[in-house]
Amino acid sequence: MIKVQNLVKKYGDFTAVNDISFEVQQGEIFAFLGPNGAGKTTTIKMLTTLLKPTSGQVELDGLDPSKQHNEARKRFGIVFQDPSLDDELTAWENMDFHGVLYKVPRKIRHERIEQLLKLFELWDRRNDPVKQFSGGMKRRLEIARGLLHTPKIVFLDEPTLGLDPQTRNQLWTHVQKLNQEEQVTVFLTTHYMEEADRVAHRIAIIDHGKIVAQGTSQELKEQTKSETLEQAFLALTGSTIRDEDASSVDQMRNMARMFRRPRR
Repeated sequence: MIKVQNLVKKYGDFTAVNDISFEVQQGEIFAFLGPNGAGKTTTIKMLTTLLKPTSGQVELDGLDPSKQHNEARKRFGIVFQDPSLDDELTAWENMDFHGVLYKVPRKIRHERIEQLLKLFELWDRRNDPVKQFSGGMKRRLEIARGLLHTPKIVFLDEPTLGLDPQTRNQLWTHVQKLNQEEQVTVFLTTHYMEEADRVAHRIAIIDHGKIVAQGTSQELKEQTKSETLEQAFLALTGSTIRDEDASSVDQMRNMARMFRRPRR
């Protein structure tokens, strides 16, 4: 469903993603893990048409997202790290507006909205403004919205960041249920190792722009002689605290150099 070969993204002389390759099978839950600034979000942006690769190839369901933007976008849903709901609209209105943008026929759209809001336990709050929702409810609504147009792939970029353990557990239970029932392929990033250990069929670990290991959680533990996925992660990436803004700052500096005009 997702095929990445020798993918590279550079900003001037800074390489954010450095020659990575991996594949994600249909119906798989695939976790993409790495320290802050490792290249996770840059990779997701290239997979979802928001960035054009410097070199390499990406396929989403057989399509090249850098060239076939619109067709590729129909194939996936995405939940970004930052909130993207309209707080002044109701849960139903947020869903309905999304469906209109994706040209989902009205009857099918409304049936799908009801199905997803019930699945994510938001049906009773469908007519309430989103500004009244808790953080966990908003996250569930964003994921439900991303699945409205029946995508083959859903990208979840740190979907449970800042949520309490009970809400995180509930959210992943819903995602796993949908993955099993509809065979939706899930590509996720998270800093919670227990989440990846629990839900992911396979895991890729990226560090300094390069993939340093791939496999099941058990395979990564065996490779590093670790008892937990977190220990395996630290063995592969080190225990030094990372500056989460380091790579983005470097990127901005290099982009500024590229576009800076000489003074007259």
